[in-house]
Amino acid sequence: MTNTMSIIPLENLIFAFIPVAIVVIVLYKWSLDYKHSLYALFRMLIQLLLIGYVLTFIFDSNSSLLVMCILIFMVLVASWISLRTLTLQVPKLFLYAFLSIGIGGGITLLLTTQVVVDVPIWYDARYMIPLAGMTFANSLTGLSLAAERFEAEINRGVSYEEARKIAYKTSMIPVVNSLLAVGLVSLPGMMTGQILSGVSPLIAVRYQIMVMCMIFGSSGISTALFLVFIKDKIKMNVQKEDSKNPSE
Repeated sequence: MTNTMSIIPLENLIFAFIPVAIVVIVLYKWSLDYKHSLYALFRMLIQLLLIGYVLTFIFDSNSSLLVMCILIFMVLVASWISLRTLTLQVPKLFLYAFLSIGIGGGITLLLTTQVVVDVPIWYDARYMIPLAGMTFANSLTGLSLAAERFEAEINRGVSYEEARKIAYKTSMIPVVNSLLAVGLVSLPGMMTGQILSGVSPLIAVRYQIMVMCMIFGSSGISTALFLVFIKDKIKMNVQKEDSKNPSE
């Protein structure tokens, strides 16, 4: 099997926007917010073009310090995004999110790159950055779902233990669904990309198994840590609210 992947000419890439144009026309005809979709498409183009140049620079730099800075930045952004929908005012909430994603995602990333893949150079950006992106993004999603559901349950007067159970179960639904669907409903991005590049499907499957385990582990560990970290702060917050509004 050949190991070369054809390069998409820019003039051919334009044809990929034909289905996009059809969807935008439908949005316009049905009086929906087509401008928001156009904005999202424009941002996608700019972001991907920029990241292409940035990744080229990072890969060529071969700097462990630069890679570490990027990983920390990714965790910071993931922590902020994961909490953006919450209204619960709990001190150090961002710190808990940062520690949860950093520890859960970091442990998973370390095992994946240094043991499973066994990269020649531990900070090899060609491995660290893409795998870190998948790891932290899924930790973000799990934590965000859990935090939002946890807050909703606490506001309903549910106990911490019950709210934690419901929140954790909710956070794992997308991950478990992806495990059930992979290979039957979908061929995930990494596996598809490797097959298109000429890698044997049997080898691509090994990498995809690694990725699915990485996603399940990072999301589950990060979410569990966050729900554990927040326990005492939630109790303190509830006690303060009770003292402000004593029952008659």
